[in-house]
Amino acid sequence: MKLQSPKTTVHKSAQDTFNFLSEVKNFEKLMPETISKFEVLDEDKFLFALKGMPEIVLKKKEAIAPNKIVLGAAGGKLDFSLTAHIAEISEEKSEVELLFEGEFNAMMAMMIKGPINKFIETLVTNMPANV
Repeated sequence: MKLQSPKTTVHKSAQDTFNFLSEVKNFEKLMPETISKFEVLDEDKFLFALKGMPEIVLKKKEAIAPNKIVLGAAGGKLDFSLTAHIAEISEEKSEVELLFEGEFNAMMAMMIKGPINKFIETLVTNMPANV
């Protein structure tokens, strides 16, 4: 299953945006209002939970400055990745798009597609005000 967020414009350089997203603690600022738990486990790993959903642990798997950061599931039953693609528009502006990829059976994909789509849209919607 692949899901893409809409692109969002951030009024920071690609490098500044990359630096912000490289710090996993900053994802707390981008989370939806329905977040019930957020905990930094180490410098590359954090745990979060949304109301009514199980806890998810994400770990930074790859970082290619200033254009790409890949977070992946760290343990648990679901294997997926969340990739931030950062494109420089100008010295003071960049564009971010999130790509969610995971292998799920048809039933699971049907159940999680809506909530995950909404989740990644919320993350990019919250970026311009928080990065």
